[in-house]
Amino acid sequence: MKKLHITLSAFLLCTALSSFKPVANSVLTKDVISKKSPGNRYYADEGEKLFMDRADTALALMERAAKKLPIVGVAIVSYIPGETTHSWISKMKVVGQMTRGASNLLGVASTKAAEMADTFQDSGSGIRPPLKGEYGYQGGVIRKVNSGYIIAVFSGGSSPQDKEIAIEGADLLVKYFNSKQ
Repeated sequence: MKKLHITLSAFLLCTALSSFKPVANSVLTKDVISKKSPGNRYYADEGEKLFMDRADTALALMERAAKKLPIVGVAIVSYIPGETTHSWISKMKVVGQMTRGASNLLGVASTKAAEMADTFQDSGSGIRPPLKGEYGYQGGVIRKVNSGYIIAVFSGGSSPQDKEIAIEGADLLVKYFNSKQ
């Protein structure tokens, strides 16, 4: 009986292990993974890699533009791969301070980005009433590139100042995407 129990257990274990596939093979196939980058990070497409290689440069440009005005706040740049928003990657930089009084500038910047990810229009465009979590704030821009969309947002100044700073970051990233493709 003991021998039968061991044999049956071994059979069940072998059956279970034969159907096991590592997560990397079942989720990230060769079709999805484009390149291995420094630091052993995989990117789903060339656009993501390009974005991550250039996002800090765009944020630094936005920071310089804010300091020229001079204002403080939060800058965010994001990349949405493809034609619809199913995911994005982003980077954020605090330019002086993240909160001011009763305002969380990161929260304001994030609501601008969220609105644009849904409407594919600059934030506060008014093409529809704001949804819960959106406030219709202006100051974020979205730009189409061949592989998806670039979003750039600033929060901390007036709406025209925020938009001016956001345009700096978006235009720089678009230039990189357009020269790559």
